[in-house]
Amino acid sequence: RLMATPAVAMERCHEVTMNMGFTSVRATRNAMHELKNHDVKRAESIREDERTADRYEDELGTYLVKLSHKDISEADSHSLSIMLHCIGDFERISDHARNIKEAAQEMHDKQLVFSEKAQEELKVFERAVHDVLDLTMTSFKNGDLNLARQVEPLEEVIDGLSLDVKQRHVRRLRKG
Repeated sequence: RLMATPAVAMERCHEVTMNMGFTSVRATRNAMHELKNHDVKRAESIREDERTADRYEDELGTYLVKLSHKDISEADSHSLSIMLHCIGDFERISDHARNIKEAAQEMHDKQLVFSEKAQEELKVFERAVHDVLDLTMTSFKNGDLNLARQVEPLEEVIDGLSLDVKQRHVRRLRKG
C-alpha cells in the first residue's frame, strides 16, 4: 500500500533503516561487553540482532529497489541511494558484532582472559568505537552531512588504533 504514495514509503523506509542501524549498534555494544563478561542471554541477543540485520538488508533492500522504479523526487532518489548504502554498512556492523561475540565465546570456552594492560587498551578502543557508532547514527538520523564527514576520519583513527593495540598485544603474548 505504501508504494502508492512513494513519499510516505520513503519516510517509513528511513524509520526502518534507523531501526536496522540501532539493532546493529546494540549488537556491537553487547558484543563488546561479551569480551569482558560472558552472558548466555546477551550472546543469544547478539545472534538474534545479527539475524535481524540480515533480514532488514534483504527485505528493505528489495523494497528500496522496487521503490526506486516509482515516480519519486530527485531528493527522495538521493535519500534512497543513501539508504541502500547504509543498510549494507549496518549489516556489516552486525557481522562485526557477531565476529566479536564468537571471539568472546572462544575466550570464555578456553577460560582465557585479557591482561590488565590489554583490558585498559580495550576500554580506549571500545570508547572510540562507541563514539563513531554514535556519530554515525546521529548523522543518519538527522541527515547531517557535516557529522557524516567526520565518521570516516574517526574510522581511520580506529583502524590505526586497532593495529597498534594488536601489535602491543602480540608483544605482551610473546613476553608471556
